[in-house]
Amino acid sequence: RGMPAGQTGQFIPLAQTKLFAEDGREIAPGSEEPGLIAAGGAMIPKCYHKDPEKSARTFREIGGKRYAFGGDWAKLAADGTLVLLGRGSACINSAGEKIYTEEVEEVIKTHPAVTDALVVGIPDERFGQRVTAVVATRTADDEVGADLDEYLKERLAGYKRPRVIVRVDAVRRAPNGKPDYKWARTVVLDSQ
Repeated sequence: RGMPAGQTGQFIPLAQTKLFAEDGREIAPGSEEPGLIAAGGAMIPKCYHKDPEKSARTFREIGGKRYAFGGDWAKLAADGTLVLLGRGSACINSAGEKIYTEEVEEVIKTHPAVTDALVVGIPDERFGQRVTAVVATRTADDEVGADLDEYLKERLAGYKRPRVIVRVDAVRRAPNGKPDYKWARTVVLDSQ
């Protein structure tokens, strides 16, 4: 892949691809501010057929140009590279911080005992959501959680580290490899 372990994808955007803050401001390269990836160009549809709500979320006009927002969050590096953070629908909001599940999952999967991981937010009275992880490991060692927590202290900011880690034999994914976050949430809630 050519990326450091634990890093999500990086892409060179097309000229019509922009990064916008939620309020519609275009984000400048190198600002470190996360934003939504927007595809521009002459072929952007006006709407979805008979779905005005989804149309309003996806297709927007900014500065006289039409853009399609797919729901992916990224940062724009100083060199113009888009650094993918993850899907907005999988984003965890904890104590006012946005935590992108894919970023945390990639770091967890760098641990030598971990074969796969999914990260989800579960309701938390104090913080809104709590970061939790479901991990599959190379062995059936249920003590991997403490070791993994120690490992993550050096690699993730405190607010991004899972507060609950549940070990499973295998992480459930769809045949195409897409994560089953609903299953992961159930696993975490059932473990408590």
